[in-house]
Amino acid sequence: MNLPNEEPFGVGEGELIEITYNHPLPMRLDRWLVSQRTEQSRSSIQNLINSGLVLINYKRAKAKTPLKKDDNVQLWLPPPEPLPYLSPEKMNLDILFEDEHIIVVNKPSGLTVHPAPGHKTGTLVNGLLAHCKNLPGINGKLRPGIVHRLDKDTSGCMVVAKSQESLVNLQLQIKNKIASRNYLAIVHGVPQKSEGTIVGNIGRHPSNRKKYAVVKNESGRYACTHWKFIENFGNYSLISFKLDTGRTHQIRVHCSHINHPIVGDPLYGRCRKIPCSLNGQALHANKLGLIHPIKGNEMIFEAEMPPELQKLIKVIKKRI
Repeated sequence: MNLPNEEPFGVGEGELIEITYNHPLPMRLDRWLVSQRTEQSRSSIQNLINSGLVLINYKRAKAKTPLKKDDNVQLWLPPPEPLPYLSPEKMNLDILFEDEHIIVVNKPSGLTVHPAPGHKTGTLVNGLLAHCKNLPGINGKLRPGIVHRLDKDTSGCMVVAKSQESLVNLQLQIKNKIASRNYLAIVHGVPQKSEGTIVGNIGRHPSNRKKYAVVKNESGRYACTHWKFIENFGNYSLISFKLDTGRTHQIRVHCSHINHPIVGDPLYGRCRKIPCSLNGQALHANKLGLIHPIKGNEMIFEAEMPPELQKLIKVIKKRI
């Protein structure tokens, strides 16, 4: 794609992202991009703009440039720097299914999905690289084969692609809501209804950059979570969730937003006492449904709630 710009834009490897600004009121480019690219920090967005890697209608822009309705924003993401520590590590993986195209694992709580500056080794990706010889190169250098993620302290079903064709197909299934992701969580309090839907745009927390929050429409990304009450244990409840979207910390943020934070959540459930020690939040991806990306058959995978959460329920019941 040739862009009418005096300087080279997106030369070589990388990813070009185009987003249309649809809001009727103007907004600064940097502030809007931070709300749209929640996986990137404010400083990284500023660096991209200052480096000339963000255009408005194919023209170089500044951080304070106001966006107008229907403006087209082009963002070039340079390829990540190679990580010398991205190496295979032998790991006991709980494999629910595997063939030559995909692998489905039951990720334990406490395991980070892919390497990052704070977690250079001991991640699920390191274990997968040791298990799957052909995984490197699929979906880039940092997240080979990763279709979707679970938070470090969230356990449960994850599918990983073993070929580029499978990766693209599975990503489209999630985007188009063909794949289904169901979760179980133990939350504080008892909801007044038996089921419901939480709709609230999610963006960076206004004062804590490590957190996300439900924010105003113009500064967040649409997020929708369906929930259903299963059982209550005194002042706690077991709830099932189904995602329509996959925003960072979505269930955790939405539960906190309706004043039923997940038990043990270190970010969104602080100042809440818990009946026994946990490694993290009491959230488990118990079911994953998808269409096999190559063979086309419907597949459903289930992962039993981990012993830590089963113990939590027993402890709560004894105290009722």
